[in-house]
Amino acid sequence: MGDLRIERDVVIEAPVEVVWRTITEPDQIVKWFADRVELKLEPGGEGYMGFGEHHGGAVVVETVDPPKRFSFRWNHPAGEEPVPANSVLVEFNLTPRGAERTYLQVVESGDELLAWPDAEKDRYADEHNGGWADFLGRLGGLFVEHRTG
Repeated sequence: MGDLRIERDVVIEAPVEVVWRTITEPDQIVKWFADRVELKLEPGGEGYMGFGEHHGGAVVVETVDPPKRFSFRWNHPAGEEPVPANSVLVEFNLTPRGAERTYLQVVESGDELLAWPDAEKDRYADEHNGGWADFLGRLGGLFVEHRTG
């Protein structure tokens, strides 16, 4: 079994408050991440993130600390409350880099605690590692297009 913790980062050409809205507001999240988003932005808030016709699931917000940190849990069994042993934690950490740039780090962890076969954990980590690279590229591209277009 490989390293299951996923860490990705990007520097975005936008102020931290703008990036915060883009990663926490459903009408903004659909521009770079999920196709369908419902989200109650408060600790314990429930929501849904859908990816295409057949993929998606419930999310539960864990941390809301504007404009520095946002996290949620997902991939927990239907009908169960998400806890570290049955779900994956996704954390967004934002750090201003001057007035017009933001360093964003995304960490997805907890895969190793799930009651999945090792091969499934490895597959999940591989898919999500590549997926986060694509999603953060799209997110950064929103601001590059905006500034040059």
